[in-house]
This record gives sequence, C-alpha cells and structure tokens, in this order.
Amino acid sequence: MSARIVLLVTSPRLPAGLLTAAAWDVVRRHPVLAGAESELTTALRAAGAEVRLVDGPATQALLDAVAAHGAVVWLAGPAGDESLARELGLRLAREPGLAELELMYGSWDPPGARLLDAVAVMDRLASPGGDPWKRAQTHQSLAGFLLEECYEAYDAISAGDTDALREELGDVLLQVVLHARLAEELPEGQRWTVDDVAGGLVDKMVRRNPHVFSGAEAGSIEEIEANWERIKRSEKTRESVLDGVALSQPALALAAKILDRAGRVGLAVPPPLGDSQTDPEARLGASLLGTVAAAREAGLDPEAALRRAALAYADAVRAAEKA
Repeated sequence: MSARIVLLVTSPRLPAGLLTAAAWDVVRRHPVLAGAESELTTALRAAGAEVRLVDGPATQALLDAVAAHGAVVWLAGPAGDESLARELGLRLAREPGLAELELMYGSWDPPGARLLDAVAVMDRLASPGGDPWKRAQTHQSLAGFLLEECYEAYDAISAGDTDALREELGDVLLQVVLHARLAEELPEGQRWTVDDVAGGLVDKMVRRNPHVFSGAEAGSIEEIEANWERIKRSEKTRESVLDGVALSQPALALAAKILDRAGRVGLAVPPPLGDSQTDPEARLGASLLGTVAAAREAGLDPEAALRRAALAYADAVRAAEKA
C-alpha cells in the first residue's frame, strides 16, 4: 500500500465517535494526529485508537509520521483545516513520492443540522451574559414582531422573490426559536423547549398523514384534505366549527375563514343585510361581509383581490406624485 495522509473530516454537530465504518477502520489501523484535544480524541482513545497531539507545524509532523508508519490520519478541525490541506497538497505536488493525500468524511451534517446551530446561538443570546434585549422579552412583547415577520415572508412570496423568502423565513424561525428559549424560563409546570415544539409538530404530521406513514390508501387531494380535517376534529374537543379560527387575522381574511368553516358543515346562515342596519359602521360592515360572501360563492379570494387592487392603486398614487 502506498504511503498516504488521510484528512478525516467530521461533523461538529454530531456526537463524538459517531463515525462511518470506514472511518473507524482507518483510525484503528493507523496512528492519529490532532491539533488539539477534543471530545473526538477522547472517544477515539477510549476505543483503543492511538491519538497524538501535534505541537508545531502540522505538515512536517504528518510527513514524519508517514515516513515512520506508512499511513497517518489527521483529525481535521470544525472548519475542515482548508489551509493545512492546501499546504499539504502543494508540498506533495512538488514531491510526488512522499505520500498520497486522501480526504475522508467520517461523519457529515444531516439535513437540518444548522437548526442545531440556531438553537445554540439563541441559547447564548438569551442566557446570562448574552443580549439584554432578548432576555428582557416576553411572549407578549414579541407577538407583534411575529406577525410582522410573517407578513414580510408573505410579501416575498407575493413578489415571487425566493431569495427574499429564504431570508424572511429565517426571521420567522428566529421568532420561533426565541419564543421556545423564553419558555424554558417559565415557572415549573409551564416550561417547554424547542424540542417540545418540534416533537409536537412531528407527531401531528404523522397522525394527520396516514396515507404516508400508516399505509392508508391515498385518494384525491380533496379526500386527503377531508381526512386531515376528520383527524383534526378527533384530536380536539371543540364546541363549535369556528373554534380554532385565528381571531387576530385581518378582518377580510377572518370573514372569509368564518364563512368557509360554516360552509364546510352545511350551515346556511345568511350574512346580515346592510340596509337592515341603522348604525353606519354596522351597515358598512354588513355590506363588506356580503361582498366577502359573494366572493366565496364565486371562488375568489377576497383578501388577495383587495390586496391586488390596493397595490394597483398605490402604483397609481406614486405615478401621480411623479407627474
């Protein structure tokens, strides 16, 4: 076997020692060098691997180890030690007989691994010695920010700007992670964590998608939606079809949601007529509700329609300003 230097890269987000079979094989067969002590060096020694710390230039230490043993493993740091890899590559290119350079991934980040970073950063910010502003917040003080970030994500979707959407969803995620971190400080018996949030979401997705997770037969989209609603009703004890409707949403969208919920169960409750109202505000409200009901009958989204008209009017106002 030709002499070789193995740069072993591992994920800092996974438990130390959680390596591939190939990585375990190479660290057990060859001496291992590292730049500093870590949880991984401890785990390798506990498993019987020979691990030695390098005090001085890593490149020369690796070449000396190759000359003595034929092969050596370098435990790359969290950043991957790109400068060392570049230096080794240039040296071995000038002297091709010294050794071969091999990059091996002993473990890698699973999808969603950066969410762990987000949780860790928020924990630092919201802990003693972190950001005083975040530590001073409550669920109530942050409520408006959560709505604002959701609206900004909605604007990005409406504009078809996927780059902006990625950023805005990050701001929404910030709110989720911050709320979860603050909940860890609630009184005993009321506390919950971001894992409780994620766990509840996972359980809900599995329960409400039996056609994916339980082998149930998948029908049309309409049948899947109806099954979702059936499962949802069985999970929650509700006295009214309107229970669970977000009452703080914009009034136009709220009216459409209430009409939709009533229509789902076949309740024929006609909206009030505007002419029957004596109070001017009540008359206007009844008239607007009637318009929303007519939009629903026509299969139109009144919120989207009014938004489109308002934005077009805003463009006209800007044009008039310039003129």
